[in-house]
Amino acid sequence: MIDPLSEVIGLLRPQAVFTKGISGAGRWGVRYADFGHPGFAAVIEGSCRLAVDGQEELTLEAGDFVLLPTTPGFTMSGFEPVLPELIDPHAMAKSDTEVRHGRQDGPPSVRLLGGYFIFGSSDTDILIALLPEQIHVRGVERLSILVKLLIEEAAQQRAGRDLVLTRLVEILLVEALRLTQALDAPTGLLRGLSDERLAEAIRQMHADPSHRWTMAQLAKKAALSRSAFFDRFTRNVGMPPMEYLLAWRMAMAKDLLRHHDMDIAAVAERVGYGSASTFSTAFSRHVGQPPGRYTRSSGQ
Repeated sequence: MIDPLSEVIGLLRPQAVFTKGISGAGRWGVRYADFGHPGFAAVIEGSCRLAVDGQEELTLEAGDFVLLPTTPGFTMSGFEPVLPELIDPHAMAKSDTEVRHGRQDGPPSVRLLGGYFIFGSSDTDILIALLPEQIHVRGVERLSILVKLLIEEAAQQRAGRDLVLTRLVEILLVEALRLTQALDAPTGLLRGLSDERLAEAIRQMHADPSHRWTMAQLAKKAALSRSAFFDRFTRNVGMPPMEYLLAWRMAMAKDLLRHHDMDIAAVAERVGYGSASTFSTAFSRHVGQPPGRYTRSSGQ
């Protein structure tokens, strides 16, 4: 069975993992500016506060895992009032040494593994828009095991390290995302996939993107009327069904043009267009440049 979530993660191509230890003690607080790259943190021991811009404040405890697909600005602190120290995340990212906030001696009140990675896809905007802005998972042993493996692998320079780190991050992403898949999840792909009827239509789009889908056909797959399907899909996924299908086709097309040795006609057929010219027109309108130029600008 086609798994749309795994396909989205696959197209994002997470890679280049960077991790470091973070700890805090006494009265401490830090304010990180917007970073842009996906970031994560796993609490090893102790507890602290985390307030991500636009999200509810969290109290993080040992065993918690937080994933921020775009890492907007955030404040992390202990539990005593303090004026946060301003930190440039890009400068901090260049250091691979453990970071200690607050009192420098004595045992810490919290220890975390913080990290970030780079998405290799050139089309992250539409894919990231399908994911929650903040993912918080508590007390899941499978995630704890994955984070432990990630820590061990990142700390060593063994053969195959980069490949193992990339695969671990892919698995970590899928695990964290599917654990937050629920009807009350934020608008996006996870919420759509938690709706059994919408999930079937989404799976069909991913299973056969070259099919010339109509609204009526997709609504039938979901066992809903066209109007009910349109409203339900738009409300849960955050965009109309045919807009989602177009976005997915274009994300696939960009990936095929950038990473695979396929000519424009073959790509057009793979993503549901009857001719290279029709595809080129749609691609140019969506991406802002024709597919040939896009391929050349991508270094192919």
